[in-house]
Amino acid sequence: MTREQPGTPESATGTAAGTATYVYAVCRRLTPSALSGLTGLAGLAEGFPVRTLPLGPLTAVVQHVPAAEFTEDAWQRRLSDRAELERCARAHHEVVTAAAACGPTVPLALATLYRGDERAQQALGADRDRFAAALARIEGHAEWGVKVSLAAAAPGSRSAPPAPPRGGGGPSGGAGRAYLERKRGLHRAREQHHDRALQAAEDIDAALSRLATATRRLRPHSQEMTGERGRLQVLNAAYLVTAVREKELLDAVETLRRRTGAEVEVSGPWVPYSFVGEV
Repeated sequence: MTREQPGTPESATGTAAGTATYVYAVCRRLTPSALSGLTGLAGLAEGFPVRTLPLGPLTAVVQHVPAAEFTEDAWQRRLSDRAELERCARAHHEVVTAAAACGPTVPLALATLYRGDERAQQALGADRDRFAAALARIEGHAEWGVKVSLAAAAPGSRSAPPAPPRGGGGPSGGAGRAYLERKRGLHRAREQHHDRALQAAEDIDAALSRLATATRRLRPHSQEMTGERGRLQVLNAAYLVTAVREKELLDAVETLRRRTGAEVEVSGPWVPYSFVGEV
């Protein structure tokens, strides 16, 4: 999707001077009342309503935003402000979710901008076939996220092995050999535990994939990201699931928790962000 540097659009486009057109999503026909009460990027787009923009047989969900607030430099500053970035992301998601409540919806990336409505219609219209294919693919589906975590090390493996013997019994002595064997044993135990954790992740993914129309494996979060010291995330995946199979998915997660002893975190249903493809 092309993202353009905002500029002052021509008056012929019907866009207010000094603004750009921010695009949240593309869907099929959408009743404008479904967007009633949404403020969108409040504070950055004060006075401009979230609205629809026709794209032939499809509809874009858009909002005017001040061009000066969405230059490349301005947006980079916003990206570096975690609180501001989170606020924008939440506002974006709220609008996408409202549109998705009315039918299949393709969410666009945060800060997708065009130099006015006419340019947005031209650019988005050129991708009409890909939007239509994505909408057909996700219709009647929702995205469910599943994260699987296990203890990062086998029981007892976090304690250091006894210190090597001092004095005359060097590594060649019996005590030294015993020390090295204990070290090797702890290393093997950690490797085996890690292998079992990865196998549990594969088993869980395989079981849930059988209930999904499509799946996507994402990069597992590190302990620094999760803040869970001593826990290893071994699966971070998204599943595209029809409404009629959602209960089966949740039941399967509960069964897999008991069978594997893993911590399985499930979230959803979400707008299928992970399955709309690059459009």
